[in-house]
Order: sequence, then structure tokens, then C-alpha cells
Amino acid sequence: MVSDIANVVLVHGAWADGSCWNRVITGLRTRGIASVAAPLPLTTLADDVAALDRTLERVNAPVVLVGHAYAGAVIAETKSEKVKSLVYVTALAPDQGEKVTDVFYRTAPHPKAPKLSPDSHGLIYLPNDAFAAAFAQNATTEEQEQLAAVQRPIALPCITVPVGRPLWKDRPSHFLLAEQDRMIVKETQFFMAKRMKAKVRTHPVDHTPSVTAPSVVVDIIFEAL
Repeated sequence: MVSDIANVVLVHGAWADGSCWNRVITGLRTRGIASVAAPLPLTTLADDVAALDRTLERVNAPVVLVGHAYAGAVIAETKSEKVKSLVYVTALAPDQGEKVTDVFYRTAPHPKAPKLSPDSHGLIYLPNDAFAAAFAQNATTEEQEQLAAVQRPIALPCITVPVGRPLWKDRPSHFLLAEQDRMIVKETQFFMAKRMKAKVRTHPVDHTPSVTAPSVVVDIIFEAL
């Protein structure tokens, strides 16, 4: 099984699933690197960390752990000794005692960012038109429709609980800063990356470069390896 030999674990964020990493998985494979995507339930932060830990149990050490968007909070909560470095793909990095919402709403949103609110079940869905407007504006229409069709909602307990001591305080980290991100503005990304003392790579990509600029993501993972 690929997961038995993988040294890269990819973690999706909100409104996505593991398929958002398909092109990155292929790009890594062409460089001889096996990877596996961790499936998150997006029900609570604790549930998501537990799901990540189950994936980490199935792979070899050492591991480069890669998180996109919300998953930046998740990858920093694991205590696995297998993890040797972290890669943040335009990801959120709350510090100890902060909530995901604290960093997500740190500054004014991009004018094209969607207004988000939970439904009657406490789940937050991304409006379908937001995939073209903000989530992946550099994607093709077909890709945007596919992203909307497979989106997984995120529950409020994922983003409204304080995090513990983040792993980025104890492991080297790399940060892909997406200059064209309309979901997490670049100023917020820069603030987090600087606070983390991460090695930053800035590129003119949107919020979902795993789909729209996978080679950029592969490059930064390869650098972390």
C-alpha cells in the first residue's frame, strides 16, 4: 500500500476532500515521492486531529506534514514524533490559546470573499458561486463546478475552540503565501508566517494552488523534504 511507504501526508481544509490533492500526489510521484491524503470529518477540531493521527500511524517516519487553509490548525495539533517538518499551503496558524476564527477574521476580508454562516445543523457550507469568486478563481469552470460538487461542510466546533501549543513552535515550517488568495488575505498569511518563523515562498496563486498551481505546491514540499 502507498500509505505504508509514504513520507508526505496531505491534509485538506474546509469545503474540500482529499481529491483536492490529486495533482500534487501525481507531481510528487513523478519525483519518486509517495504521499497519502488524510481524510478529515470536519466535525470538531479534536475529531480532525484524531483522524490525522490515524493516518500518521499508517505511514513511515520521517513525515513532512502538509496542511491547506483550516488544516493548518489541525497539523499543528498532532503530537506524533513521526512529523519532522510542516508545510502550510496558504494555511491558518493560530497560536496557543487562539481559535481558528481569531486568525481567519484578523483583518477585513477580501471584497469577493463570501459571507459565511452556519445552517440549522451548525454546518458551514461555501456558496457554490464562491468557488469561482474566491476559493479557486484561477481554476477552469469545470474544476470550479467539481470543487463545489464535492465540498464538505465544516462544523463550528472546528473553528471556535482554542488550540494548544502548536507544533510549529517545535518543528521547522515552510509557508506558501498565496498573493491572490481571496479567502485568507495575504496580509494575514504574512502575519502568521512571520510569527511562525517559517521559510516563506510567495507566489501569485489563488486559495487552492493544489488544483490551480500544483507544481508550486510540489516544489515547496520537495524543499521541505
